[in-house]
Amino acid sequence: MTRSKQTKLVHGGTKRSQWNEVSEAVFLTQGFVYDTAEAAEARFIKAGPDEFIYARYGNPTMRMFEDRLAGYLGYEAGFACNSGMAAVSGALMALVKAGDHVVASRALFGSCLYVLEEILRKFNVEVTLVDGTDNAAWDAAIRDDTRLVFLESISNPTLEVIDLRHVVEVAHAKGALVVVDDAMATPVFSYCKDCGVDLVAISTTKHVDGQGRMLGGMICGSTELVRGPIETYMKHTGGAMNPFTAWSHLKALETLELRVRAQAKGAYALAEALTGHPKLNAVRYPTHPGHPQHELALAQSEAGGTVVAFDVKGGREECFAFLNALQTIIISNNFADAKSIATHPATTTHQRLPQDQKDTLGITPGLVRLSVGLEDPQDIIDDILQALDAI
Repeated sequence: MTRSKQTKLVHGGTKRSQWNEVSEAVFLTQGFVYDTAEAAEARFIKAGPDEFIYARYGNPTMRMFEDRLAGYLGYEAGFACNSGMAAVSGALMALVKAGDHVVASRALFGSCLYVLEEILRKFNVEVTLVDGTDNAAWDAAIRDDTRLVFLESISNPTLEVIDLRHVVEVAHAKGALVVVDDAMATPVFSYCKDCGVDLVAISTTKHVDGQGRMLGGMICGSTELVRGPIETYMKHTGGAMNPFTAWSHLKALETLELRVRAQAKGAYALAEALTGHPKLNAVRYPTHPGHPQHELALAQSEAGGTVVAFDVKGGREECFAFLNALQTIIISNNFADAKSIATHPATTTHQRLPQDQKDTLGITPGLVRLSVGLEDPQDIIDDILQALDAI
């Protein structure tokens, strides 16, 4: 029987014990017992699909979460990681070696840039950064010897949108793998599989947990890649997810569509309400007509995620006055939470970037990344408007 995506979020990958529990069981165990020495030897040679060795390699609760989220995203397999950055760094480190060439978009989260520019280059991996919104730049940068292409489907924090189908087509023509950080697009509105992306690395802290509780990440892709080099690298370097986190994520998946669709609707309403405000230089939400790439965004997905970016006129002092005047929205550095969160990227999440890079990426002193939560959308709008009035 064919199941819809939403039904897969409730039932996908379920493994029941002999007691046939309704709610998924959490297996808080590091290791597993073998009936005989021969059975232990056989499992270390090749473990079956429901056989486990050690929690760093896999666990029944983790496997349920991996199968459920990977299936929802349309991929064959997933490996659950202890954070979103563990997923990103694990996917990159598992697939490249000294002498390889990587092409990446310039507009990336600060930690992703650190992995590319500091860690990979330290191990003699050549990294070329390009303007991700310029198809010609990808065409020129991806070479016959390019091993891997990396990008954010929607950039953090400026919400640039990349023509993903074009990048995948060019990369695959040269034999390169495509790895995408899909956090901003959300699992609900992800278009990576439709565009032919090889591996998706997401922070499950965002949206999947979505309630400020658990750090987590996931790498999804083909069985060959995930159960091959990805799993091998992750299990030997200790990046696996904690079973309790996996169980908490499983329960959160049951409401993922309800939460994210409501947040995306609120984000669009916020962009609509703020567009043209006299105290803002610009307002960005990918699928809103005010976004310079909204036609591309709509061609790739029905919604632009749960985050709105806007630039407060005047700069840092005025922007801080706005942030300090917020009454319902909290100031923090996460996004995709049930609570609406305002972030000032230039002094927090992207603080370490040199000023010239901030200028290139559009991370201005007045930029605010506003993650829309599950409050009444009008309350969010009213809070922002009164805070703007306080400048």
